Amino acid sequence: MDHENVIGAFSEEQAAAISGVSLYQLRDWNKSGLFRPAFGADTQRVPFGRLYSFRDLVSLQVLSDLRNNKKIPLHHLKSVSEKIAHLGDARWIATTLYVLGKRVVFVNPRTQMREEIVSGQRVFNIPLRVVARNTREKIQSLNDRSDKAGSAEQRRFVSSNRRVFSGTRVPIRGIVDFIRAGYSHNDILREFPDLTEADLDLAEREAVTAAA
Repeated sequence: MDHENVIGAFSEEQAAAISGVSLYQLRDWNKSGLFRPAFGADTQRVPFGRLYSFRDLVSLQVLSDLRNNKKIPLHHLKSVSEKIAHLGDARWIATTLYVLGKRVVFVNPRTQMREEIVSGQRVFNIPLRVVARNTREKIQSLNDRSDKAGSAEQRRFVSSNRRVFSGTRVPIRGIVDFIRAGYSHNDILREFPDLTEADLDLAEREAVTAAA
């Protein structure tokens, strides 16, 4: 897997949207030590204090499949994590994982036999393979604003809760100020490449409404 070739840091909200893990689960797993992001503060009181790497996103997809789809008990996942801790941050993606019943199975690199990770018992049945979905496509989809351009949204912890252009962190009020100051659309788009003409049209309408 060439995940190391992808550079990026993703917020909790983005990590949840891409991986399928809820924000509650992300925070609970961080607190319990099951899964901690590559970068971040230990406190939840710091907005954007925890950032997830691309490798984290792939790992979270595996964990999401194990916990949310295959219904593996949380205590078993914690035991699995401890057993494969020697693999470091890549423990969930460094080897192919399988599910048999409610247990996680892998191919033991020493014996080349499938074993239940926690107990070490050999497995003779054919387990169900756990596969991470295409993370790159999900990131591209997250960044695709084609259906959001020209609209506004307001999200907790984003730009101090001010209204922003949908799919961005750019406050609408800030762009309205640029328009009032006489900046052209081209000037603004050069400074804010994530925006579109539809976004600036929205800002123009808000500038007119505010001046009325």
